[in-house]
Amino acid sequence: MRAGRSGFAVVLAGTLALGAFTAPTAQAASTGVKVSNLVLNKGKPIIVGTSAEVFPTFKYRLSWPSGLKQTDVNATLYLYHGTTAAKGVDNGRPIFMNFSSCNETGPAAADCEGELYIDPRYTLDADNDATTWKSALWVRIWDAKGKLKSQEYLPLSVTVRVKRAAKVTVDASPEPVAKGGRLTVTGKITRADWAKHKYTGFGGKSAKLQFRKAGTSTYRTVKTVKANTAGALKTTVTASADGYWRWTFGETTTTGGATAAADYVDVK
Repeated sequence: MRAGRSGFAVVLAGTLALGAFTAPTAQAASTGVKVSNLVLNKGKPIIVGTSAEVFPTFKYRLSWPSGLKQTDVNATLYLYHGTTAAKGVDNGRPIFMNFSSCNETGPAAADCEGELYIDPRYTLDADNDATTWKSALWVRIWDAKGKLKSQEYLPLSVTVRVKRAAKVTVDASPEPVAKGGRLTVTGKITRADWAKHKYTGFGGKSAKLQFRKAGTSTYRTVKTVKANTAGALKTTVTASADGYWRWTFGETTTTGGATAAADYVDVK
C-alpha cells in the first residue's frame, strides 16, 4: 500500500495475489468497515476464453469507523463461489484483485476503483466455474506500529456471472452461385473448455442464420438451426441476391454469445 494526499492504492500482481491471503493470524472480528455502491464489470457478465488474461473492472464506496485513518485500513476485493467468504479463499480458487486505488471523500470514507485478474489457465480449471460468483472484501486493520490488529472476510451482496467465451464460423457455397440456385451454409459453434484449455464443440445450441443484401446495412434472420452434438451447423437456402451470410447466437447462463465474420456470396 502506498499513501498519497488524496488516497491510497493497492497492487496485487496477477497470480501472485494468492500469497496475499496468507497474512499472519489476527483476531477474527468485525472491523466496522462497510462497502456500498459496488459495481462489478460495469454490471455485465465476465466472458473468459482459454488463454487471454481478463481484467474485469470494479468500483465501490468504502467507509470505516471514526478514529481510524485511511492508512490503518487495507481492503482487498475478490470473487468466490464457495459457501462462505472465508471458505471461498481457503477451499476454493478465488478471482483476485489486480489493482485498486481509493480516494478519500471525507474523514472516514473513500471511493475505490480497480481491476480484478483472471488467467483462465490458472484461475478457472473446470467448466463448472461458469456460474454465479459472489463478492467479498478481505479487510485488515493495522495499528500505528504496523501490527495487524484484526481482519475479516466481509461478504458482499453483489454477484456476477462468469461465462465461457464462444465462437462461431460460417461458410457459404458454392461461390459464385446462380440466381435461384441452392446455397449451402455451414458453420461450427465452439466454446471455451477450461479443463482442456481449448475450444470444443457446443452441441445442441441453436443459431440464427442471417443475411445482409449488398449495398444495405441491416441483417435479417432467414432461419434458426440447431447444431449437432459436435456443434456443427448446416442448412440450405435459395440464392436471390449478392450479399453477406453469417451465424449468430446469444448468451446462455454459462456461455457468451458470438457472431461469425460474414461470408460474401456473389450471385450471378
